[in-house]
Amino acid sequence: MRRPTTDIVRESVVLLAFIACGCRQSPITSSRIEKAIAPTFANLVHVEISRIGLAPVAASDIKVTANCRKAVLESGPAGAGDWVCVLDWYGPNRKVLRDVYDLTVATDGCYTATIEGAEAGLGGPTIATQAGATVRNLLFAFDGCFDTT
Repeated sequence: MRRPTTDIVRESVVLLAFIACGCRQSPITSSRIEKAIAPTFANLVHVEISRIGLAPVAASDIKVTANCRKAVLESGPAGAGDWVCVLDWYGPNRKVLRDVYDLTVATDGCYTATIEGAEAGLGGPTIATQAGATVRNLLFAFDGCFDTT
């Protein structure tokens, strides 16, 4: 028994719509994440340096370069999920530093970046100031967002 032509056309349209939606490039790309996390990190370093009592460094002098990729490469090069970002930056005395952050990126372009406590000497969730006070470490974990449109 043959199916009516309208059923075949309807199924074909639904299938094409499904394929078109599934093939659309995600707005969450390494480039967008890198452009968002680098200045956010530079601004946090700038604030952190002053909070702990070190000599001031302008955020523009920190010069962060980000290189981000999906944590699970089989899931494709773009989209929400787990990412890894390597941040190269200039610390105090123009010393080049490298830190690796794990990011969880949501579909709305917002992310949470976290680092292991012993990573590159950035410390754990809290750090000591030059005066000996304990403060929250702004570089241990931070949030940010970027435009997905």
